[in-house]
Amino acid sequence: MATDCSQPALDSKWKQGFRRKLLAWFAKHERDLPWRKSRDPYRVWVSEIMLQQTQVETVIPYFERFVKIYPTVEKLAAAEESEVLRLWEGLGYYRRARSLHAAARRIVTEHDGKFPRNVAKLKDLPGIGRYTAGAIASIAFNQRVPILEANTIRLLARLLAYPDDTSKSTGQRILWATAEELLPSTEISSFNQALMELGSLVCTPLNPLCDKCPVARHCHAFLAGLQHKIPASPSKVKSTPLREAAIVVRKKNHVLLRQCDQGERWAGLWDFVRFEISSSEPRLLQRELKQKTRELSGVSIGSASPITTIKHSVTRYRITLDGYQTDYVSGTINQTGALQRWVSIKKLSEYPLSSTGRKLAKLISC
Repeated sequence: MATDCSQPALDSKWKQGFRRKLLAWFAKHERDLPWRKSRDPYRVWVSEIMLQQTQVETVIPYFERFVKIYPTVEKLAAAEESEVLRLWEGLGYYRRARSLHAAARRIVTEHDGKFPRNVAKLKDLPGIGRYTAGAIASIAFNQRVPILEANTIRLLARLLAYPDDTSKSTGQRILWATAEELLPSTEISSFNQALMELGSLVCTPLNPLCDKCPVARHCHAFLAGLQHKIPASPSKVKSTPLREAAIVVRKKNHVLLRQCDQGERWAGLWDFVRFEISSSEPRLLQRELKQKTRELSGVSIGSASPITTIKHSVTRYRITLDGYQTDYVSGTINQTGALQRWVSIKKLSEYPLSSTGRKLAKLISC
């Protein structure tokens, strides 16, 4: 393995002992997770996409519902995107769902419904990068391909006592090379899953359970007493505050919904009329709410009454969302740009809404 001179060499004896102890530990401590019931590449793929930036406990019920409704890639490919997004609602990072759906259609049309075994061809599919391609190839097909994700990044950085930022190009190069070097000649599927499992259950971000780690004596950070300092914390991105308004426009027992357009936050999902606001003085605020609602939707509204305030974060933004309710006065919804429609309040559950949009929906009644 080509590494910086500051990185410890991993000789064959070290690697053999590490593999043996890791696999023995995994045989006893492997969690009974629904996507591990088989090595079906479809199930592996769906689980890996869902697990990106999401906790296992959160993913389990979503995964079980998803594969029950879409048990095969053909079923997923035949679904409408809105149906997929509705099933994904609450899991966040909705681009994952749109890419999953788009990739399913390409697997059906270009690969006759069969998952490519070639990593390069897997990476050519929407939403599948180097890690996900490696996970599918190694877990489903037992190919000798490395993986690197949040848990294994932390684990490998500690094994090497790598002191620098693991997100930088040098750190990524070293860790990918290490992940490849550590691969055994057999049992690739179990080995890669064991790496992730150990990182998730034992080699945790804070207070790692080194006394329960089967490979603690192989860990250079542990031996040097640096396990609490490695990996290095990435540079924090400064948050930008935003103040927004979401307007629930009522027309008898219907409300106005707008489908978020491509390039917008939550593209493909439905939401109430939403925009950034700057006014704080009540009279000026009412004027701004009316003007921006008319510009965005095409309809005129009456005075808006506050119903809730929701604070949440999206990427680098800290958003304070003020929810309002108001009555339709006049006008016709815009027929250009994003799709808009009047929707019965009773049917809001059928639409894939943004997470904050769903919270607002629960506060209104017929």
